Amino acid sequence: MTKCVFGQCRIDYLGHVISKKGVEMDESKITAIKQWPVPQNVTQLKGFLGLSGYYRRFIQGYAQIAGPLTKLLTKDGFRWNDEAHLAFETLKEAIVHDPVLTLPDFSKPFVLEIDASRVGIGAMLSQEG
Repeated sequence: MTKCVFGQCRIDYLGHVISKKGVEMDESKITAIKQWPVPQNVTQLKGFLGLSGYYRRFIQGYAQIAGPLTKLLTKDGFRWNDEAHLAFETLKEAIVHDPVLTLPDFSKPFVLEIDASRVGIGAMLSQEG
């Protein structure tokens, strides 16, 4: 849905808000993640990882942060511990801090950053830091 107020337009699309500032996460989804209770079983953990994973492009090092949580998804592997709790809280905090993906300026140079580890692989295209 497109909303325009005082010449400022925004489009709500598939859990994202697109505006002149760039692409942001939908506020209702941020609230849902902020209020997510500590998972008590694999099903609840999958729900959290599904929602937070949908916004992984907003979180630098998402796979690295979520690694301890994905380890708990193995058969008979759900044993909540301090490492999992830290990962859970770190992901929630990263999402709540309202990151914005800005639109590119094609007149300026791009920087491609890539990284890989045993847990994940990622890349980020950026401009001016």
